[in-house]
Amino acid sequence: MKPQINRRQFIKVLSAGAVSLALPGCVGPGKLNAGRGKEKKPNFIIIFCDDMGYGDLTCYGHPTIRTPNLDQMAGQGQKWMNFYVGASVCTPSRAALLTGRLPIRSGMCSDKRRVLFPDSAGGLPKNEVTIAEALKTEGYATACVGKWHLGHLRQYLPINNGFDSYFGIPYSNDMDKVGGQGREAFLEPKIEYFNVPLMRDEEIIERPADQNTITKRYTEEAIRFIRKSKNKPFFLYLAHNLPHVPLFVSKKFNDKSLRGLYGDVIEEIDWGVGQILRTLRREGLAENTFVVFTSDNGPWLTFKEHGGSAGLLREGKGCTFEGGMREPCIMWWPGKIRPAVVNDIGSTMDLYTTILTLAGANVPTDRVVDGLDLSPAIFGTGPSPRKVMFYYRGAKLYAVRKGPYKAHFITRLAYGKGANKEMHHDPPLLYHLGHDPSEKYDIAKDHLEVIAEIRKEITLHLATLVPGEDQLAKRIGKK
Repeated sequence: MKPQINRRQFIKVLSAGAVSLALPGCVGPGKLNAGRGKEKKPNFIIIFCDDMGYGDLTCYGHPTIRTPNLDQMAGQGQKWMNFYVGASVCTPSRAALLTGRLPIRSGMCSDKRRVLFPDSAGGLPKNEVTIAEALKTEGYATACVGKWHLGHLRQYLPINNGFDSYFGIPYSNDMDKVGGQGREAFLEPKIEYFNVPLMRDEEIIERPADQNTITKRYTEEAIRFIRKSKNKPFFLYLAHNLPHVPLFVSKKFNDKSLRGLYGDVIEEIDWGVGQILRTLRREGLAENTFVVFTSDNGPWLTFKEHGGSAGLLREGKGCTFEGGMREPCIMWWPGKIRPAVVNDIGSTMDLYTTILTLAGANVPTDRVVDGLDLSPAIFGTGPSPRKVMFYYRGAKLYAVRKGPYKAHFITRLAYGKGANKEMHHDPPLLYHLGHDPSEKYDIAKDHLEVIAEIRKEITLHLATLVPGEDQLAKRIGKK
């Protein structure tokens, strides 16, 4: 493999006018932008929830949570039914989205600690090139609003990773716990129980963060950025803290949902999406803005009614069954995306390559980029190029999907009793996800040829795999 260059060197080269780069099987930026001339580059908004399940929206089948804005967004755009994240917990999933790479390659996953904590010394490595950094080379304004969770030390913060501004919390909203008793602190939370900092750029401006108003304030911050940046291309990464426990909601939405507090939280997020889409229309930006709504991983089921639902999918957050890594995904771009329900496979890593290609930016070629360009499926010119999905838990490959078939080589419960026990399967468990999305019926003995094909995919994958240095195991004050 070629040695990775420092990302700042990469950006300097691109800014100086490097030749167009493209991944095998992807549409090159030059081809996509041929004939575009001085047409304004598209804007991009990614709205990323935390621990929202596959079944938590009305348009994905929830009977008591009302999400009229997201339902309308799905009706006007695309609803993806087989869309995946790069990991089933927060930190590695976010790293996969922003770098287009499996977290094992960047070291943003670990078998020792599943996510970053307030005592963590690691974070997103310097040589990783984020969506924001790549888009900056094309003149984009960039903003991160919400939960970061890719390193809280100064060098790892958003403004040192390609974002012009940052407003949010640096890690999960249940960290820095200083009050309350055990589990009850999460089920009957108070703001003062969690001494989580709210930051603007590099400064803490509020501690503890008022989590009752945080969804509303994130929405307002996002709208300010859109209005401020409307005369140039922009990229907004809006990463909500919620519905990760502990759950908080503003007075306007408190006790409004038939689903209780969890439903209140989702319905406030839905309101925020509606406000953002209305702002785009009012500012005349809608037809030049690609908006994606999804979540970082599945629902935290051990918190029962305070956790969400994966619908008919098996399990939830923290594991490699479908409920942990398959997420709702809605794509919206009036006049560009034809309304559709998409059954092709896609992933958050593909958003990286797709967005850079649409912007005419260069995709790094000095490293393996796992993201593929979804443009054919998005714009109706062909199928999604993604046929295979790798399911990692920490630094171990647990399962692989190819086409409709998914093979589990290792399984393990996410949380609770028995969660430390790995179950190895030879032959692997095999499910047809079209016929059996709940992963109930093992068909391995009838499809040995499918297992053989999946094993070939693993061999090809491992041939390019150079794991990055473990960033999650590093602790402040410890070697």
